[in-house]
Amino acid sequence: MTIFVHEAGPAGAPAVVLLHAAGTSGWMWEKQVAALSADLRVLVPDLPGHGRSNTREWVSFADTARLVAEVIAGRAPGGAAHVVGLSMGGYVAAHLAATSPEAVGGAIVSGINVLPFPNPGRLRLMGALIAPVMKWGPVLRANARALRVPEEDVAGYEAAARATTRQSFRRVSDEAVGFRLPGAAGTSPCPVLAVAGGEEHELTRGSLAEIAAAFPHGEARLVPGVGHGWSGEKPELFTAMIRARVTGDPLPEELRPLG
Repeated sequence: MTIFVHEAGPAGAPAVVLLHAAGTSGWMWEKQVAALSADLRVLVPDLPGHGRSNTREWVSFADTARLVAEVIAGRAPGGAAHVVGLSMGGYVAAHLAATSPEAVGGAIVSGINVLPFPNPGRLRLMGALIAPVMKWGPVLRANARALRVPEEDVAGYEAAARATTRQSFRRVSDEAVGFRLPGAAGTSPCPVLAVAGGEEHELTRGSLAEIAAAFPHGEARLVPGVGHGWSGEKPELFTAMIRARVTGDPLPEELRPLG
């Protein structure tokens, strides 16, 4: 079984693949799809264990990157696409940019950490404790508040979260704690933009320079005043960033260089 992919926009236009965060689905990109699909081909997978792909359990970031590469090969004009990922989707996009650059015309990775956590065992334990109650109403509402999900999107967020399998959520959480960029990043010709909200965890902000340095064509930007899920906090800005990378135009001024 392959993964579910929503497609929108002109069939022959440059392709953009949007990769969602853990505990949600391609639903989270509704605003970006509406804005980009006027003149771009937009491909939005539900990743394994999530949304309409929840009967296919999550295996690993590498396995999911392989599945996304297959989607690009089969559905993107010319077999290549710009890939955008947030959180879990960002890890997949980074792996894809490093290991399958022929499929990736450019990548944007937002909200990922590549630095060692001081207490990885504690984080894995927290993931194991959260997984059994992740679909409980009070937990969903607390997560929505923590992610600053706009009020009008909370119902959609909760529905997407409930479609996520607990096993997949735990596996993703475990793998993210120890994620490191593949060594192939050092020879990848793929242009990579690493971004993070200015109010994200310090390790995520600190990872920006590491990611940019790991790829020969890497760069990094910080987005002041937003948190981890800023695609929902500032959807117009997130969309403008994607469009700028696809067209080669300057990035929005709100995305600030490091330092």
